[in-house]
Amino acid sequence: MNDKKIDVLLVDDHAVVRAGFRMLLSSQAFIGQITDVDRGELVCHEYERSHPDVVVMDLSMPGIGGLETIRRLKRQDPAAIILVYSIHDESVYVERAMQAGAKGYVTKNSAAEVLAEAVSKVMQGQRYIDPEILPGLDDFKQPAATLHYGEVVELLSPREFDVFCRTAKGLTAHEVAAELHLGYKTVANYNTTIKNKLNANTTADLANIAVALGIIKP
Repeated sequence: MNDKKIDVLLVDDHAVVRAGFRMLLSSQAFIGQITDVDRGELVCHEYERSHPDVVVMDLSMPGIGGLETIRRLKRQDPAAIILVYSIHDESVYVERAMQAGAKGYVTKNSAAEVLAEAVSKVMQGQRYIDPEILPGLDDFKQPAATLHYGEVVELLSPREFDVFCRTAKGLTAHEVAAELHLGYKTVANYNTTIKNKLNANTTADLANIAVALGIIKP
């Protein structure tokens, strides 16, 4: 990671929980400004006001709840990075949160270092699922390794294919944006679409697919 600190927006309807997670995160050297709100209805406005790098959000809240909040925020900014922290460790909650647009999922029972690691990882563009619940997700969104080259070309638009190839080769979103003369958020949006189309979880999955198809050398 570079030296830029990660600004965080905490979303939880319990003041004590927010205070605890604020203290936990603020103890990490890489965490910058921390703001918080107590319900989903306030998230989009606060996100626009404070421009956080990562939104750390509970699912079980009064009002519109966490899943709908994720969907609304992703409509507002498809590049928004959302990490769910929840009391629920069942796979159905993880899958629904990730399908709604979350980038990671940890439980409130996790050790402090797990949440800190999760924030760091999702900020780097990786997906993160709490290691304690990952074994229960064996069938969760396996990468589409069986695709053929022609199918990938068919699935992806020409611009998506350009982004896919560069991302699979290890270029960051900023580097891809510079090469293709696109905005960073545009590239981030393309990457989200590409992963969805190819049933991939991570950039490493994209690289594996590209290697399997002979698009890049291993």
